[in-house]
Amino acid sequence: MFDRLINDDSTVFNRGSQRESKGEDGMNGSIHVGLAALGAALGVGLIGMKASDAVGRNPVAATKILVQSILSIAFAEAIVFYALFLVK
Repeated sequence: MFDRLINDDSTVFNRGSQRESKGEDGMNGSIHVGLAALGAALGVGLIGMKASDAVGRNPVAATKILVQSILSIAFAEAIVFYALFLVK
């Protein structure tokens, strides 16, 4: 490959006609990431809803509830990062 780059051949850089179609495999990764993001968004919303409900019921425990909800949100968001990095 490098000897072709050294030559003054412009066909090496023109790869528009050599594109391969991914077919269904290229779409599956996007669907997995989208579903993971949707699940994380729903999880974060439910955690926030329940945390605010718990603080409304017991304002004295607001600090403990805040810490637990932040940890839970971080774990829910980690699912999206796993999906992003582990997709084919």
